[in-house]
Amino acid sequence: MSEAAAVDTHDHGVVRDQLEPSLTPGNLGKLGMWSFLAGDAMTFGAAIAAYGALRIDNPNWPSPAAYLGITTTAIMTFILICSSVTMVEALGSIQTGRMARYRNFMALTVLGGIVFLGMQAFEWHHLLGEKGMSIKVDLFDATFFILTGFHGCHVFGGVVYNSVLLIRGMTGKLTQQKAHLVEVAGLYWHFVDLVWILIFTFIYLI
Repeated sequence: MSEAAAVDTHDHGVVRDQLEPSLTPGNLGKLGMWSFLAGDAMTFGAAIAAYGALRIDNPNWPSPAAYLGITTTAIMTFILICSSVTMVEALGSIQTGRMARYRNFMALTVLGGIVFLGMQAFEWHHLLGEKGMSIKVDLFDATFFILTGFHGCHVFGGVVYNSVLLIRGMTGKLTQQKAHLVEVAGLYWHFVDLVWILIFTFIYLI
């Protein structure tokens, strides 16, 4: 056994290996999530790049402001950013064993995701019904509904994911010792938030 791999401590003649394994359950979970997010980032990146390639130098491309509700979407963006803040607070709370505080902030995170989805559903209803937009109309409509719909599916998945962690926390099945589960969920939720900021910037504002 090399000196770099272990530290020998002599306690009543017993030699103990103090090497801590690097692939703990928490690290494995984060590795798996980072791998998933890397692939997902390439998917979103390709979709946004395709949107830009279709739009650039296209004289017939409509102005997003003429169709999309910038104010409503700005509120949606603010709500999603706030939900990332509550996710950070939920993680900090469970890491320090403050379970009641964890449940409160996780509930706010879930609520933020639900409100976001509700507002997106309202926006789609308005665009489809009153604006006459459809995925079959033109490239602008198609790319808009594909990108925002794909992201909405991710938000829905995050709401379900966080709801499970919230319920486990309420039933006592999620404890401070399992805080790494919330950390892994937080990576996903922050990624969803970041992607939406990019979508909001490139599709709604530019």
